[in-house]
Amino acid sequence: MIRVLIADDDHLMRAGLAELLSYDAGITIVGHASTGREAVAQVKALAPDVVLMDIRMPDMDGIAATAAITDATPAVKVLVLTTFEQDDYVFGALRAGASGFLLKRTRPEELLAAVHTVAEGEALLSPSITRRVIDHLARQPAPRTSAAGLAQLTPREREVLQLVARGLANREIAAALVVEESTIRTHVKRILAKLGLRDRVQAVIYAYDNGLIAPA
Repeated sequence: MIRVLIADDDHLMRAGLAELLSYDAGITIVGHASTGREAVAQVKALAPDVVLMDIRMPDMDGIAATAAITDATPAVKVLVLTTFEQDDYVFGALRAGASGFLLKRTRPEELLAAVHTVAEGEALLSPSITRRVIDHLARQPAPRTSAAGLAQLTPREREVLQLVARGLANREIAAALVVEESTIRTHVKRILAKLGLRDRVQAVIYAYDNGLIAPA
């Protein structure tokens, strides 16, 4: 059973999300929060598996709340759900440690699938979001390579990380390298463990921040 906390300052939105999630027998709602600060407190008190987090909330916005939650309780996954898709929101949420970013116009079945995806420890990183991350990084000063971190990776792991950073799914990476998809899953797990990264979102950011590949 996946325990979900809903954080949104709109009462009707919270109620609507709760009703939608109730249709999935594998999900249970453990609490609600109407401000970012309340969400942080509720996470400490209720220990949910996944937090559905709005961006614009009073007291503390969703990005700051996400950072506070992922710093204090790394096991809790945050799925940002918002009306807005400005670059600063997308990148800010991912930087703060969110495992996914969805718009509120997302279809119900996609939202339910997203909750399961992030609960299982995977990142919800679509090619469009990857593109936004890359575009944002392209506007930043060139990073300095972190030789110490990258030195832990084998040549094949570096190759896989490069492809992950370009937004390829495991299936696509396996096809490109002519190996089994299960082999790529193993490589990704080892990469995350060696670099101390939470998920593919952080892997993308790490690859660009440390100069493994340059934004096109």
